Amino acid sequence: MKIDPKLPSLYLRIAIGSAYLWEVADRLGVLGRNGQPHVGWGDWPHFVAYSRQVMGFLSPGFVPALATLATIGEGLFGALILIGLFTRMAAIGSAILSFCFAIAMAISFGIESPLGYSVFTLSAASLVLASMPAYAWSIDSQLSKKDKKTAIINN
Repeated sequence: MKIDPKLPSLYLRIAIGSAYLWEVADRLGVLGRNGQPHVGWGDWPHFVAYSRQVMGFLSPGFVPALATLATIGEGLFGALILIGLFTRMAAIGSAILSFCFAIAMAISFGIESPLGYSVFTLSAASLVLASMPAYAWSIDSQLSKKDKKTAIINN
């Protein structure tokens, strides 16, 4: 049975993009306050405290800046992947960011932590997304169609 690559591409984009945006929303308190059901951090200070645990092998002074960079990256990659704009580059960035997170988790908490939370899986899924030949139902595909039409008209 052959699977049309359009559906897996869309599924990966939705799964990766929405997961990143969900986590960013949680850190910014959009999902509720810390301690409420289904809320991981609930605010920035709780997220930075967790980041200090994950990056416990680094100087504590670096952690807030790295937590900020990671959050910006996750928000940017999540949004770009979800809407399908610069998808390949965003997926590569996602793969690198999530791989770095997985390694930091493994160093600080042991290998079971990134395996149990599927962080390596996120990194691998991002690479699979980056390797796809096209992204159906995306801004990238619309821009590609427009470029092809322009090329035909100009030739």
